[in-house]
Amino acid sequence: MADNGEEKLIAVARHIAKTLGHTDSMTDDILKIFSNFDGRLRDKLSDDGIDQTLKSLDRRLSRYISLDAPIWSNSVDVSSFLHAVDQLIAAVRDWAPLAAHKRVAACLARAEDLLQQTMLRLEDEFRALIESGGGGSTDSTRHHPDYSDDDGSIEEDEDTSIPVVEPVADYDDLLIDALPPGTVGDLHEIAKRMAAAGYEKECCAAYGACRREYLEQSLSRLGMPKLSIDEVQRMQWSQLEDEIERWIKAINVTLRVLLPSERRLCDRVFSGFPSDADLSFTEVCKASIFQLLNFADAVAISSRSPERLFKVLDVYEAIRDLIPEFELLFLDEFCLPLRNEAITVWKRLGEVIRGIFLELDNLIRRDPAKSAVPGGGLHPITRYVMNYLCAACRSRLTLEQVFEESGDADYGKGDIVSPLSLSAQLAWIMELLDSNLEAKSRVYKDAALGSVFMMNNGRYIVQKVKDNELGGLLGDDWIRKNMAKVRQYHVKYQRSCWGKLLSYLKVDHSNSASSNGTSSKALREQLKLFNASFEEICRNQSSWVIFDEQLKEELKISVSGHLSPAYRNFIGRLHGCADLGRHTDRHIRYSLEDVEARINGLFQGTAAGAGRK
Repeated sequence: MADNGEEKLIAVARHIAKTLGHTDSMTDDILKIFSNFDGRLRDKLSDDGIDQTLKSLDRRLSRYISLDAPIWSNSVDVSSFLHAVDQLIAAVRDWAPLAAHKRVAACLARAEDLLQQTMLRLEDEFRALIESGGGGSTDSTRHHPDYSDDDGSIEEDEDTSIPVVEPVADYDDLLIDALPPGTVGDLHEIAKRMAAAGYEKECCAAYGACRREYLEQSLSRLGMPKLSIDEVQRMQWSQLEDEIERWIKAINVTLRVLLPSERRLCDRVFSGFPSDADLSFTEVCKASIFQLLNFADAVAISSRSPERLFKVLDVYEAIRDLIPEFELLFLDEFCLPLRNEAITVWKRLGEVIRGIFLELDNLIRRDPAKSAVPGGGLHPITRYVMNYLCAACRSRLTLEQVFEESGDADYGKGDIVSPLSLSAQLAWIMELLDSNLEAKSRVYKDAALGSVFMMNNGRYIVQKVKDNELGGLLGDDWIRKNMAKVRQYHVKYQRSCWGKLLSYLKVDHSNSASSNGTSSKALREQLKLFNASFEEICRNQSSWVIFDEQLKEELKISVSGHLSPAYRNFIGRLHGCADLGRHTDRHIRYSLEDVEARINGLFQGTAAGAGRK
């Protein structure tokens, strides 16, 4: 390039040219002004001087432009070539103010054509260096004085190997040098020349195309093929679950390792040209980021069936946890659409999660009331909903965030509007489930069996809530209220089943059985009714189901506590009848021990739904 003195003179020449305006005699006027000031400038800007300079540059550069071998395979060629490029760029810049002169304009047109050919060759060398990973660059080239930045931003590392990208578990402070430092220096020098010549867009495009391919290959190695949204939606759910696992690994490696490394590489190659670095980085990562986000979006717009909640939560959490990386990497105007798209997909996944809970509501509503289970055991809908909610609440913090982010948006529950907090949503689901079970309990012809059904399901629900995060979300008041409901069904069972039986054991103390034969006859009739009813109850309820052992024992103790004393008193009264005499025992089918044994044999059924899982 021109030395400092010449640069000052040329700057003055430009100022004079601007002042004089564009005229045919402008060059001659400028030369006259400087003819007595500096002979070198006069020679440089004369018609013969411009023509000679252009011929010399054409001769030197054409040799490299037509060279079959890579220029960067020889350090001497590199130095000579770049020196000639610098001179050509300077010449075009210096001659541009004099373009109004016809002969200068003709030389300038030839020079610009030569510059274009030179830039094309530089672009080819630029691509080759990226694609080869620096294999053709010599040490002497890397250490050439022209290759070190004034601010020292391009540094040498001992490790110059090309990395192989593999999945990792810990991403903290993990960056890779995708290209050897010497190659980075070579690329920087080319980028600097192309920018000086006004070819920065072409340089950025070439860089983006090469590095974009590397990033796409890295995603492929991570098991993330290119899939359209339609292809994702056509997948079987089991296959999609596997793809989601691979996607989570791929997006974490991409955002935590590959892209930070690419950002650092762009900043070094385009050191001193921040806008070019930003544009190139966007060109590199745009396709891969949209590929990853499109997959997540396809998951978001697929079926909202409840069983998909957990994998959708995984996708939601993966993007949420990477939002800081998106915001850190994509700060500039070129990358803004990528950051916005990530946030949009993340928010859409939140909407899907809320929609899945709405679909769970609908699933409970649609479960038919006639589908009551034999023996009054656990209904499948109870087990499904409670196990589902328990599993979902393992992601309690995420779910709370999802429902909080719904803002003021509501969705209806009949005439009721949900405030869309997680706890309110869960309480509503429990209310729907309770109403559904109530309807099912009325299907049983035996009211006592309906009460057993509600006890079984109610007890199961309360235990699940107490043993899980659900308890913290629904609250102690909810637990106490539902435990009270179970006790109420216990009382209903006692009354509907054993109340009538106990009425057969009531004794009318206003009459004396010892003096009135009618009284003893009435007692015998009462005993016959008791025996028949007791036999039927025990036969039926031996096949009924109480899944919870504690509840089973509580029921047996309660029944025995009411029935045994009444039966003992009744038998004692019967023995006191004088007209029965020694024939009393013939009328007593069950001893007190027999009654208690039969009570102990209740609820031994093995009907479906007895399990507690």
